[in-house]
Amino acid sequence: MKKILLQLAFSFVCISLTQAQTYNNLWIPDTISGTTFNLAIKDTFKQIITPGNQTITGGINNNFWGPTLFFNKGDTVHMNVKNKLNDSTTLHWHGMHLPAVMDGGPHQVIPPGTLWQPYWKVANNAGTYWYHPHLHEMTLEHLTKGIGGFIIVRDPVESALALPRKYGIDDIPLVLTSRRYDASNQFVTLNTAYGDYMLSNGTPSAQVSLPKQYVRLRILNAEVERGYNIGFSDNRTFYIIGNDGGLLNAPVAVTRVKVMVGERLEIMVNLSADLIGSSINLMAYNSGQAFGFPGGEPGTSGQFGSLLNNINFNLLHINVVATTANPITAVPATLANNTYWTSSNATVTRTLNITNGNPGPNPIPFNFDNTSFAIGTINKIVNLNDIEKWTVVNNNVFGHTFHIHDVEFKITERNGSAAAVGTHESGWKDVMYVPKGESVSFVAKFDDYADAIHPFMYHCHFSNHEDDGMMGQFIVTSPAGFNEVKKDVIAFSVFPNPVDDKLFIKLNNTSIEVYYVTITNISGKAVMMLPQPEINKGIDVSSLAKGVYFVQLMDKKTKSITTQKFVKD
Repeated sequence: MKKILLQLAFSFVCISLTQAQTYNNLWIPDTISGTTFNLAIKDTFKQIITPGNQTITGGINNNFWGPTLFFNKGDTVHMNVKNKLNDSTTLHWHGMHLPAVMDGGPHQVIPPGTLWQPYWKVANNAGTYWYHPHLHEMTLEHLTKGIGGFIIVRDPVESALALPRKYGIDDIPLVLTSRRYDASNQFVTLNTAYGDYMLSNGTPSAQVSLPKQYVRLRILNAEVERGYNIGFSDNRTFYIIGNDGGLLNAPVAVTRVKVMVGERLEIMVNLSADLIGSSINLMAYNSGQAFGFPGGEPGTSGQFGSLLNNINFNLLHINVVATTANPITAVPATLANNTYWTSSNATVTRTLNITNGNPGPNPIPFNFDNTSFAIGTINKIVNLNDIEKWTVVNNNVFGHTFHIHDVEFKITERNGSAAAVGTHESGWKDVMYVPKGESVSFVAKFDDYADAIHPFMYHCHFSNHEDDGMMGQFIVTSPAGFNEVKKDVIAFSVFPNPVDDKLFIKLNNTSIEVYYVTITNISGKAVMMLPQPEINKGIDVSSLAKGVYFVQLMDKKTKSITTQKFVKD
């Protein structure tokens, strides 16, 4: 009998250990602050699944995901982006208000081995933004590999508030996504809309220790398609303090909120009543969503199936630890004083229809107004400083997220009703969810930047839909600024020549504005790309190998290109 009891006890322990959840510590991205940011995009490896093969990943300065960049509003930031991939790519500064030539969309291609050097003055409000690849037909692959990162903007309004901002302690960046793996532990991208296994900051089964006080989570949905209906495992109330474009005017108390692909939410949750050593889970309550909710499909396999579909699942296991010094103990009643555009401010109205997506043996991918993306086609022309109202209509069977570059907008109506706009989405936005059979309207002002050559994008932020052509482009033009003129050779010289570190450009006509400088090697391959460079400060060529190079200069007014040779010592 004693032997039988011992066997039963052993069996019970084995079953308990098998059922016990094993967690991995949440990885917190490194940070870079200042005004100069060095970013290397590269192919890497990461041991995501144990045991077995490492997974081929991509990263920016890391092996999956990139550093969090801290900007101050009003600063001019300079980016040194080196593409160390074997493929061309781009890097888009999602949510940033900046010139189109710096935007990092499909037109700003960075070839392998090339250094791209955009810069801009930070005009955005304090908030959570991000950067990611945007090469047409390759966005899905590059994002799946883990190439991307957070941008956190600070400003005096946010800094004056009593908010959690100890990065990695009570202020946690959280990028949510999922992946499907093959038998060799490699990411599956072909014919796959959803992953089977959750990754939080690239960490499977993630856990984090947070102090017994108010904490702040900066949540980004970086999925291919899946939406998240987030909440906590004990159904506690939490507070939305910001979304895509920064702080809301006042916090919004919720127990559930949907965050869709490309959207960001900043939330505060109170852990002060929790016992040290206790735990709660941040959850996705995705079961039983309305038909058309991305990730609500019932299947567990195939292109639109997933082990995570139509179920509730864990996003982050939170362990409560001791309070920090000077903890945040309340949510501010007032956060910001945003003044928003209204429908009555708009002088131009546009309607975009989500079309196609037809199944069958010869399917037509989703697109806008029955027109798929073509890189040489400008779909919309916007006048500088116009305030426009756009209505996106989705008479289709599936929900989508809509993103527009350059501007933050105000959602004004859902299905023609201002009252139907969620309080949590009352702030500045750059991504909005358009459910099946519904329409959503927004108002934006297209100010500061006009460029008749480089367009901005608007698109579905499902990267597979985007790659398949659910994207359009618009240019912002200044009627007085881009008249067609005669294209002449622009006379300039470079010095010193030979050069060791800084190369300077001297224009014979000092009234000419330089639009773009490309430096190529003797074989014609681009090695440096400088949009609208500050040529008076010189071009740092110290990283180039010794040899012969060419400077290609494009002037802003006529877009003429002139070339000069130089020697790097």
